[in-house]
Amino acid sequence: MRFVIVGAGRVGLRTARILQEEGHEVTLVEDDTDKAEHGRKEGFVVIEGDGASEEILEQTDLETADAVGGLTGDLNVNFAACMIGKHYGCRTVLRIDEDYREDIYHKFADDVDEVVYPERLGAAGAKTALLGGNFNVIADLTAELQLTTVVVPDGSPVVGQQVSAVELPEDARIYAHGRARERMTIPLPNTTIEGGDQLAVIADQMAVTDVRQRLQGEAAETAE
Repeated sequence: MRFVIVGAGRVGLRTARILQEEGHEVTLVEDDTDKAEHGRKEGFVVIEGDGASEEILEQTDLETADAVGGLTGDLNVNFAACMIGKHYGCRTVLRIDEDYREDIYHKFADDVDEVVYPERLGAAGAKTALLGGNFNVIADLTAELQLTTVVVPDGSPVVGQQVSAVELPEDARIYAHGRARERMTIPLPNTTIEGGDQLAVIADQMAVTDVRQRLQGEAAETAE
């Protein structure tokens, strides 16, 4: 598959590396000369310029791209890049900072295919979004991290809590939520957990058991 990533900073470059290691073709767009040069030294094709400019993005041959990721630290640039990519029929993935407000989420989320929070997911999560990954599967993302889905039973201690308030180990994050049989999405700040909900978690492999116990309570212990 072929991807265009706008932003060759920490998140964009790490995501590009993961995709490239898996055999995909990646073109980077970056307006900072030093970051652009860094990307070239790592073997990537880099278009230097404003990622919010259609003229610049056209240089990446968007007609042949499968997805565009707006992964800079600037939400407006990311959104503009995604809208240009959408015009060309690409899957679109928008980076938004973790300290988002609900109104900002609603403003942008409906117009793109996926919203990612790199502060929660890291590059592996951004990669999964670009590939159109299914959050309902269990898969190893790196040698240390694992993506898993947990069904919350009625008697769980987290029922009634907001997703953002659930305490998990430091190396684990909830990044998607869904009601029973519904599609999982990034949870809004006020999303409250109910029995039967599904939670997608990214965690260090050593923390997965602890995560399940915290989210499922006695049900996790019985399963063991």
